[in-house]
Amino acid sequence: VYWCRAERRSSRLRLSSNLQALWITGESPPVSLIINPNKTQHFTGDSLSLSCEDQSDSTGWTVRRNTHSEGVLDCSWWGSVAGSTCKISSLSTSHTGVYWCESESGENSNPVNITVHDGDLILESPVHPVTEGHPLTLRCLYHYTKSSNLRADFYKDGSVLQTQTTGEMIIHKVSKSDEGFYHCKHTERGESPKSWVSVGGVEAPFSMFMLISSVVTASPYLLVTIILLFKCYRAR
Repeated sequence: VYWCRAERRSSRLRLSSNLQALWITGESPPVSLIINPNKTQHFTGDSLSLSCEDQSDSTGWTVRRNTHSEGVLDCSWWGSVAGSTCKISSLSTSHTGVYWCESESGENSNPVNITVHDGDLILESPVHPVTEGHPLTLRCLYHYTKSSNLRADFYKDGSVLQTQTTGEMIIHKVSKSDEGFYHCKHTERGESPKSWVSVGGVEAPFSMFMLISSVVTASPYLLVTIILLFKCYRAR
């Protein structure tokens, strides 16, 4: 988890950035953190559920978080625990931070950034990385209707990408170049916080050529082995 802090000694001014989790691609962790509602930005006053889900067994996993105000704490300090699920009944801006699942042995899930906003707009974006070639849908949500049906400008890394009257932007096939910070803006209702959208690689497809190559490469050794076994059998 990374963040930066700026200080001005003359006025004793001290400012801190939001926490930012770093995704490391490679082998998937044994458990996933499931967010409900499934988005990274939330309005103050909303409820939130966080669950640790393992393919085999979810017991023994705890939801933890890292925030500027409190540092690293598990769910029992700031939420309601039920097994491997943590619930927050009413979100506030102090809940903004990085969340993850941790086992008793110290294993961790991939971290998730959660931003709680007290303004009028949030950006609905995927919690986990989007696979290359898959669609990406972003929605600009208004606090008082929770609807995306409004005219909004969508930005990536500070530059306008699209203007949509439906409040929804779709990239039909994402690539690594689509990775970046996104936010939305409305002329009267302000703008949402920024959210990082990560794009994951595609698993290499099964190759018939690789299979044939392996068989051809192994064939001489297999043939020699069969001949030797046959000769040994005849010799007996």
